[in-house]
Amino acid sequence: MNKISFYLSLFILLITGAAKANVLLPSFFSDNMVLQRNSEVTIWGWASPFEDVTLTVGWSKEEIKIKPDNQAHWEVKLKTPEAGGPYTLHFKGYNELTIKNIMIGEVWFCSGQSNMEWSASIGIDNAEAEIAKANYPNIRFFTAPKVAGTSPQMNIVGNWQECTPETMKYFSAVAYFFGERLQKDLKDVPIGLINSSWGGTPAEIWMPEDYIAKDAVIAEAAAKITPVAWGPTEPGRTYNTMINPFVGFKLAGAIWYQGESNVGSTVYDKTLAGLIKSWREAWGDDFPFYFIQIAPFNYENDTYGGVIIRNSQRKVLNEVPKTGMVVVGDVSPTDDIHPRDKRTVGERLGNLVLKSQYGIDTGVVYGPLYKDITINKNKVTIRFDYADGLHFSSKKSELFEVAGKDGTFYPATATIKGNTVVVSSKKVKEPVTVRYAWHNTAKPDLFNGAGLPASSFLSE
Repeated sequence: MNKISFYLSLFILLITGAAKANVLLPSFFSDNMVLQRNSEVTIWGWASPFEDVTLTVGWSKEEIKIKPDNQAHWEVKLKTPEAGGPYTLHFKGYNELTIKNIMIGEVWFCSGQSNMEWSASIGIDNAEAEIAKANYPNIRFFTAPKVAGTSPQMNIVGNWQECTPETMKYFSAVAYFFGERLQKDLKDVPIGLINSSWGGTPAEIWMPEDYIAKDAVIAEAAAKITPVAWGPTEPGRTYNTMINPFVGFKLAGAIWYQGESNVGSTVYDKTLAGLIKSWREAWGDDFPFYFIQIAPFNYENDTYGGVIIRNSQRKVLNEVPKTGMVVVGDVSPTDDIHPRDKRTVGERLGNLVLKSQYGIDTGVVYGPLYKDITINKNKVTIRFDYADGLHFSSKKSELFEVAGKDGTFYPATATIKGNTVVVSSKKVKEPVTVRYAWHNTAKPDLFNGAGLPASSFLSE
């Protein structure tokens, strides 16, 4: 994890009382927190340089001697047991500090823009009923406030809260439904959810500025972002303040819901892949990363920008290891960029993670995903993964198009044959490329037997 500068650490110690330089912890090491189970977790903080500090670990009664360095910084690694709690961590130096009601379970980092930030208080389907039943003391929330900065920060204001109707009401709805779904099949294993999101933000502000500077493609895309009134657009601004403070906090994985604010980019696959890589490098941990594909929406004066982002997300799924993607185009109206059905989104994500990461059989968790094509004269046969029970939602599909060498696309007739779709157009005698649901407002009409929709695609 990053070391703070000597002067910054000295300043913190001074404002809290230099004479008795208390043991200090980042705000997310606090009452009600969740630590990752069956892992080696890192705990860190500050105290007077070379002060003798003793940490007593509640789940093992082990006593650990801590000695801050000359930057007033210390860190220790603790082995955590199987899920359980509540436990305490007790620190004794010049002062004594006890963190209470700690649970050991699964910790998930939840980030992105407004569809991740969106809460029941703003408006979701069945909001009153969902709020009323949100009593899960073993689901814990931490919400990072919206803060931007030009340099990496070491702490962020906030505290862990148990899930109650009142706390769920103002927490990320997608993250909550995701956590609820996990806990159901993980048999009440505690779930910790850290929500660090900001509506209307591009992906580039969630990445380290120096990482972007070293990648010409991502840097060029970042330079084209138009400033807006509702949030930062400069590279690294929220990474510094809303991601960097958590670096080193042991995670089960990350979930991400973002992309609408990058509509217009033709290289979002490079940007999202870079974001994933930069986070993993910062943590020193190749943790799983799951994301939600943006939904169809009518962007003004733009026909293809949204679908290009969706296809970029599909490409990241194929190109970046330990990733997963949820398609939600069937549950979203095209006139609302904030779909109110957050339960379906969170549950689909939960089903995917339960199967992919925890080995729990939740059935088919992907809709049909484009695999490849074969061409025979004027007919193109499209193969898909996860294609059992392939069917159209109506009698026929209007969403397939083919193009020849000139690159001009024409509507195609589509027929399902087993687990494939065969397409052709009288206007294209020698097809070379196929695309599906290739405009911003195209809602999927191709599904598999599990009722999950196919992703937009452009054949490679």
